[in-house]
Amino acid sequence: MMTLVGLAGSLRQQSYNAALLRAAAELAPPGVQVEIGSIRGIPLYDGDVEEAGIPAEVTALKERIAQADGLLVVTPEYNHSLPGVLKNALDWLTRPPSDIPRVFHHRPVALMGASVGRGGTALAQAAWLPVLRGLRMRPFFGARLELSEAHRVFDAQGHLVDEEQRRRVSEFVAAFADFVRTGSPPLVSSAS
Repeated sequence: MMTLVGLAGSLRQQSYNAALLRAAAELAPPGVQVEIGSIRGIPLYDGDVEEAGIPAEVTALKERIAQADGLLVVTPEYNHSLPGVLKNALDWLTRPPSDIPRVFHHRPVALMGASVGRGGTALAQAAWLPVLRGLRMRPFFGARLELSEAHRVFDAQGHLVDEEQRRRVSEFVAAFADFVRTGSPPLVSSAS
């Protein structure tokens, strides 16, 4: 069984990105499990706190990522860039720096996101690329999933109800799983 750890970059209870991550877990192909991780409870990065000891929430999440086959990052877009709360969590996950190779180097990673705007999360996803490159991860470029006008495709309970978007999410997760399995993206993907 392939295991992907998914992180949603919002703390909001009714987050469309958390809902998108739940949809990805639901629509994952057979043989692929998307485990939903959480950044809730991770404090603001502070070197003094680090010196006193890495918070338990950070250590637990870091170990889940290190044991997974890949990482699925579901990012909101705030002010045309990446969300601070998710970047903060990632900053903690790189502490101590000696853990970076074990947790991040060569780990497959895919980006997706949801927004109420028409632009989806294209700018946030682009803003993540230098960070992922700096951690020497293997970004998945075989498909894009930038779900726009999220308020139209999720119901009040946070279920993805739009059939076309469900198909796109399903195909995206399957294509990422193929990338994780083979090390290369498919030549053609309809998830874009």
